[in-house]
Amino acid sequence: MKKGAWSGLAVAGATFALQVRPGARRNALTAGAPIKAEVTAAPEDGKANAAVAELLAHALGVAKSRLVLVKGATSREKVFRLE
Repeated sequence: MKKGAWSGLAVAGATFALQVRPGARRNALTAGAPIKAEVTAAPEDGKANAAVAELLAHALGVAKSRLVLVKGATSREKVFRLE
């Protein structure tokens, strides 16, 4: 996905609900409700959460530090907020 492809959604305070599939063959985001995220990282020690945040930040064209995991630290259903 091109960096900033979803930059129109990058509004402070916006929340993003994602359904995550860790341990996938590739890193990818699919638009929808919820957004589907596939990451190659394993779901251990927060590696998958970090990979999802990096993937979402890339798509939004913002720094990863602006995304906060609001809900779902140990679940496949996650909610991120853009600060």
